[in-house]
Amino acid sequence: MKTFDIKKIRHDFPILQQKIKGRPLIYLDNAASTQKPYSVIERLDHFYRHENSNVHRGIHTLSEIATEEFEQSREKIRQFIQAKSFAEIVFVRGTTEAINLVAQTYGSSQIKAGDEIIISHMEHHANIVPWQILCEKTGAQLKVIPINDAGELILEEYQRLLNPKTKLVAICHISNTLGTINPIKQMIQWAHANSPKTKILIDGAQAVAHQKIDVHALDCDFYAFSGHKLFGPTGIGVLYGKQELLASLPPYQGGGSMITEVNLEKSHYREPPYKFEAGTPHIAGAIGLGAAIDYLNQLDFDAINAHEQQLLHYATAALLNIKGLHLIGAAKEKAAILNFTVSDSHGRRVHGHDISDVLNAEAGVAVRAGQHCTMPLMQHYNVDSTVRASLAFYNNKEDIDALIAGLQSLKQLFK
Repeated sequence: MKTFDIKKIRHDFPILQQKIKGRPLIYLDNAASTQKPYSVIERLDHFYRHENSNVHRGIHTLSEIATEEFEQSREKIRQFIQAKSFAEIVFVRGTTEAINLVAQTYGSSQIKAGDEIIISHMEHHANIVPWQILCEKTGAQLKVIPINDAGELILEEYQRLLNPKTKLVAICHISNTLGTINPIKQMIQWAHANSPKTKILIDGAQAVAHQKIDVHALDCDFYAFSGHKLFGPTGIGVLYGKQELLASLPPYQGGGSMITEVNLEKSHYREPPYKFEAGTPHIAGAIGLGAAIDYLNQLDFDAINAHEQQLLHYATAALLNIKGLHLIGAAKEKAAILNFTVSDSHGRRVHGHDISDVLNAEAGVAVRAGQHCTMPLMQHYNVDSTVRASLAFYNNKEDIDALIAGLQSLKQLFK
């Protein structure tokens, strides 16, 4: 039976037991990277101590063990996101590489001058820059879905942008800066109803840790996410792509493992996913990500969502009571991300880096400050720096109280 015991969960994460500047660590930077449970850390340790070897190549015991564990992790991921086939799960370094893979394979082979790609005003740079590069290379045009003051996509504008020239839509599932949860199922349906049918890529980096993902039910063409935002290791991520679509694409990189035959005149490539996995993969990372999924599968995602929403509402109410604090992003559908600025008693905005530094030094609170790799979004709100507190299921009300106390003491410093 799946459970959700916040006290037990907090003990599962060793880093939460340490102190920063003599105070208990309050970790509120989960949108940047999540912490790792003992089970993931121990699984990585066990691999390097007892199973370390390359995969798919050696005819010896360690290689066979490593290969089996590596492919078992692929199957765990397939089940976790409800993909139909292991061939739809491509291991990459993270969400950024997954998006670049699509840009350089689907984009370079299917998009030409005059075609259009749609993104939104709230995208992470990783879902902007690859498409800009592709447009510069091919002569395609980049179109942008605007947002309203609450930080929600203006869906009427999205529908207006879809036209016969639209080859691809690339959109985040959840905004890393605003916490806005986009209605991607409806957006996918509209893209696929376009004539000719438009492909759609979902940046799921912020979504996989907060809700159950079913790529089959969503019917997305591509879905990308990172292991380190899913309580797993850094340097590992996943690109999901529909099997028939991946099979039609050219390779991403050339090298060992992704070929069936090489001669000096021509090479022949393996079927997906291996066609896109040149060279030695991050074996330990993939196995560690499988361990993270094992951990998550023991938990009740409905309870996780309810807990995080309770924390979000509690924190929102408390932050709104702080004079001079301005919350940015008030979408009706929102994940547990709080983005804000703080002004002193003279109305002068305090730089986010100063706020983050004081919170860390005075209260042991870890938050993110800056532009969060969303410069166009910062420009939309006419701010050069904000503070972001992002929550995970191991956070509790005491963490929020520490943040509020730190901000209140900060107000005394910046009078």
